[in-house]
Amino acid sequence: MKRTRLFAWFSLCLGCLVCATTAFATPSLNAPTQQDVERPFSETIKILREMAERGDAVAQFALGVYYEHGVKVKQSYTEAVKWYHKAAEQGLADAQYNLGVCYDYGQGIEQSYREAFKWYRKAAEQGHPEAQNCLAVCYANGQGVEQSHTEAIKWFHKAAEQGDTQAQFNLALCYYNGEVIERSYTEAAKWFQKAAEQGNAQAQTYLGGCYYKGEGVEQSYTEAAKWYLKAAVQGDAKAQHNLGVCYNEGQGVAQSYIEAAMWYRRAAEQGFANAQYNLGLCYANGEGVEQSYAEAVTWYYKAAVQGFASAQYNLGQCYRNGQGVVQSYTEAAKWYREAAEQGNVSAQFNLGMCYYNGLGVEQSYTEATKWFRKAAEQEDADAQYNLGLCYYSGLGVKQSYTEAVKWFRRAADQGDAKAQYNLGACYVLGQGVAQSNEMAISWFRQAAKQGNIDAAKALEQLEQFPSATNSRDLRAPSTRRVRGRFLRR
Repeated sequence: MKRTRLFAWFSLCLGCLVCATTAFATPSLNAPTQQDVERPFSETIKILREMAERGDAVAQFALGVYYEHGVKVKQSYTEAVKWYHKAAEQGLADAQYNLGVCYDYGQGIEQSYREAFKWYRKAAEQGHPEAQNCLAVCYANGQGVEQSHTEAIKWFHKAAEQGDTQAQFNLALCYYNGEVIERSYTEAAKWFQKAAEQGNAQAQTYLGGCYYKGEGVEQSYTEAAKWYLKAAVQGDAKAQHNLGVCYNEGQGVAQSYIEAAMWYRRAAEQGFANAQYNLGLCYANGEGVEQSYAEAVTWYYKAAVQGFASAQYNLGQCYRNGQGVVQSYTEAAKWYREAAEQGNVSAQFNLGMCYYNGLGVEQSYTEATKWFRKAAEQEDADAQYNLGLCYYSGLGVKQSYTEAVKWFRRAADQGDAKAQYNLGACYVLGQGVAQSNEMAISWFRQAAKQGNIDAAKALEQLEQFPSATNSRDLRAPSTRRVRGRFLRR
């Protein structure tokens, strides 16, 4: 029976230290005789009980295992604990470990981390690798003992060096995250590899990630895809998603939207939000599946309700455009807000547009500028341009040519043609900056090269009358329309 304990101080998806028990290990009894083989199982249980009651530790442990799993006896954690306890007190390491597990999870006895730690330690000190791993988790989490990262690493090492796959994975995570020991991608990859080669799916997924990013190993998409596949066929959702990405991009495998969609679907059906989002994109774009906005919306929604910001944004786009759903600015604004509050820059911009135009929300320039600013501070050029316009016209903020110039410049530096034109106009008029036709010509020229007609006309006029200072009033174009592109993560 395998149990998994999440390790609270790691937040990476699938990146939790685990304490796993392996089958309440079968006792090491003497080889059976022919008479033993032919004996009815009920009689075997009877003899085993008699041996256990006489104090035979192995028989006590074996009887505990039978009660744990309900093998030819009525399943009972209480009886299992009773017999594990008797064997554990005689020093049998497997029994001590299993008793620790029972205390850890409150099976057949009142839950107690302190008692779990006590019995894990007794077994660990006898070299029991699974107990050593669980003891390390206790130290790492401070469960039943004062937290000690040093002790945690020590016991992870002991178990890992004995080949315990969970300990190898946990030790690798410690090196990978660098939170309890100095980060070393090389050591992390080494221990991920050891666990992966024993079939640990999470380790295979992380090892694939190491190869994908070149962390601790030579970068190789081929090796990444190889390890993702090993974990994916074991049902690891993160690996299935990552393998889908490899097929989508043709990284380490022949590019195939069909294969990408297949692996995204397998992970998505397990509730993996990243995969649900990407499967939604496949349907939206008709890549590997028949194009269907309705299906796209289905999968965006599944990811969105899990808090996946990009899916929330795309769901907002579907509602805004009436793609796969009945058009609704109210729903669009709702989902933009969900994503915007998580820092999604496109959603912040679009929510600003909703407030600017009163679409799905009560019109408010103040709210519009609030969201434009959030996106602008993330270097979104459209938002910087719009925020500049708001300052120029005093919409939702105190009118300020200086602030207008500041935001026009930030957008212009990113190549935004309209911002370049407006910045040039500010230089012509001396609004928010010292008047300079030379600087105006420079910005008009950059905008004109991108096809901005207003800039081309202004440039022509300035070159014809280079001493003019009011050759053209600044014309503040209307704010950008909401962007219609879908994001690909």
